[in-house]
Amino acid sequence: NRGARRARDIRAGSTGTKNATHHRQYNKNSSAHIRSTLQKQQSLPVRPIIPLVARMSDQNASGAPPMTVREKSRLDKFKQLLASPNTDLEELRKHSWSGIPREVRPITWRLLSGYLPANKERRELVLKRKRDEYFGFIEQYYHSRTDEHYKDTYRQIHIDIPRTNPLIPLFQQPVVQEVFERILFIWAIRHPASGYVQGINDLVTPFFVVFLSEFVNVENFEVAALPLDTRRNIEADSFWCMSKLLDGIQDNYTFAQPGIQNKVKALEELVSRIDEDIHNHFKRYEVEYLQFAFRWMNNLLMRELPLRCTIRLWDTYQAEAEGFSHFHLYVCSAFLIEWRKEILSMVDFQGLLMLLQNLPTIHWGNEEVGLLLAEAYRLKYMFADAPSHYKR
Repeated sequence: NRGARRARDIRAGSTGTKNATHHRQYNKNSSAHIRSTLQKQQSLPVRPIIPLVARMSDQNASGAPPMTVREKSRLDKFKQLLASPNTDLEELRKHSWSGIPREVRPITWRLLSGYLPANKERRELVLKRKRDEYFGFIEQYYHSRTDEHYKDTYRQIHIDIPRTNPLIPLFQQPVVQEVFERILFIWAIRHPASGYVQGINDLVTPFFVVFLSEFVNVENFEVAALPLDTRRNIEADSFWCMSKLLDGIQDNYTFAQPGIQNKVKALEELVSRIDEDIHNHFKRYEVEYLQFAFRWMNNLLMRELPLRCTIRLWDTYQAEAEGFSHFHLYVCSAFLIEWRKEILSMVDFQGLLMLLQNLPTIHWGNEEVGLLLAEAYRLKYMFADAPSHYKR
């Protein structure tokens, strides 16, 4: 019913003229452009991330109901694929699209991100080599964080890390914050074209939680109690998988963040076609897409959804071709349309921005994310896979 209601709400429409307020061109290559466009929203409160403990049954954590027959069958299929001498990655992606069982998520993410090879015999060797390589970077570069050339980068990382999921106790543990500092600093100096940009700190957290969950129940666990080798392995794997993700969206974080500006422009274009009422409502109250969607693209919706939902979302992103770079656009479109009724009920700029920055997803879990992804897939099928049928 919910899907049908949403489908009824969506209307194909024609684009209007661009909003003639402060900034007409999203592709203008200037970081000052982004800052000035975002000024109107700076006084608005930022919605905090909700702790992991709610809706943990979505992740089959301890205390959750026993697995259904269907869930057990899915888990067995994953185990069969993972145990084969050469894992069929296309088949693994197909099964992962609708969610990965918690028990096999760590190894599946390593495979889907391209960090681990499909060949089972080679995996241990590759893991050892890549983990050693990462800690080689630490020995080679980490001491330079206090050098004149890098101290501003390190200072910004050091400031941002306590702000990462501030309401989740796990991320306030000193040992975890030190892990994040090392990962982000090494990534930044190895990618001088972009360096560290606020928002990248969020992208470490899903990998860290998933790889930590291989050893412990992550709720209220003192990471310092883990053996040093285990902590090192989690850190190195988080670094490499985050790096693989960022390889596909690095233009989001280069000077003036052109990738994000292009994606926000594409979102505006898409929404103007699928729901002209929302698009015109934003125009009427002088709401620019950059004022709310910049964060959606910069943080991959991580500030809008509970972390448990991000993890489920990333199951699909890693299974979908160009999930983080292309499919995310359709997820953002579906996410915006989800709040159609609430958006149209707001009749002033401040109210709209407050809503868009504090969307009520606190109780969301796998079911809501599944509906969101299904709608995003429908939009992609309609507007990306068959664009000629929807020309204005």
